[in-house]
Amino acid sequence: MNHTPVVFIHGTWLHALSWESWAERFVSRGFLAFTPGWPEEAATVPEVRKSSERLVGTGLDMLTDHYAEIVRSFETAPVIVGHSIGGLIAQHLIGANIGRAAVAIAPAPINDILLPDSAARLWTPGPAHAAEPEQLLSLSPEQFRHAFANTVAAEESDRLFERYVMPTSRRLLADLGHAGAVRSPRAVVDVGNADRGPLLLISGQEDLLVPDSVTRAVYKQYGDSTAVTDLKQFADRAHSLVIDSGWRFVADYVLGWLGEHGLRAYAA
Repeated sequence: MNHTPVVFIHGTWLHALSWESWAERFVSRGFLAFTPGWPEEAATVPEVRKSSERLVGTGLDMLTDHYAEIVRSFETAPVIVGHSIGGLIAQHLIGANIGRAAVAIAPAPINDILLPDSAARLWTPGPAHAAEPEQLLSLSPEQFRHAFANTVAAEESDRLFERYVMPTSRRLLADLGHAGAVRSPRAVVDVGNADRGPLLLISGQEDLLVPDSVTRAVYKQYGDSTAVTDLKQFADRAHSLVIDSGWRFVADYVLGWLGEHGLRAYAA
């Protein structure tokens, strides 16, 4: 029997280390956990911050192709778990029958679903250089706490910022349709695919970057598909729900959901 692999895809402004606790938890349950970073992403946040220009060209096409290649490389089809932009990519891949199942946590919106103006503004703080995509966008500790970790204390938010937060590229934000840019075709998901694996959508009801209403709208788009699609809403949780002190509640719910759908740590 083979261990079931799980590929974790991190989101905008977070480093691959944001999955370190999840990986340990899943391994303790018998899964194989993989937390590959973005192309050109250094091994630690300080290294990324020192050489952040390497991320300038990162776009949605590049990330989607990068993770599709990783998921396809396994002999046993992996479960895909993504947060934020990683949640969008997870949906795109499972909708294309790449992967065994997918979990999309606070996912960036798909298809024609738009963020409300209040949320969209948080994705592009400061001047929105839509015509200059070859730039990076960083969050300050204050911006991170306000937009990302708005349900935790300042001390915890600052600790999370130092451990996990890195710059992101404006090209990626443009591909998501921010600052008036045209959304990338890779933001489109085949919501009608009845042959795909199970999909779990997760939202935080205090999430300011991807409001719960947006994830519910995504869930409704899957209404005509007979494939398994579930929604779990976590009260009093923000966009930081995968890294803050309540991460284990989310991770354990995902583990339970996988078990309910026969997606166990050991694949025959």
